[in-house]
Amino acid sequence: MSDDKSFEENRHDQLTSAPKATEEDAAPRFDVSHHDGVTRIDVRDDAAVRPGPGQGDPAAEEDVPFSEK
Repeated sequence: MSDDKSFEENRHDQLTSAPKATEEDAAPRFDVSHHDGVTRIDVRDDAAVRPGPGQGDPAAEEDVPFSEK
């Protein structure tokens, strides 16, 4: 028996299989684009989960350039 599901179908199944999972859990979080041999990965503006400190975390409120941390 072979699994003919696409990557997106398998991803959706995995991300919505937990008991309290919702469709929003499987929503895309990144946009990937390829231009002139360069791959760019951007976090979507509407992503429910974003990398870095969360809102209200003092680290998120600091206005210090990354190079000085």
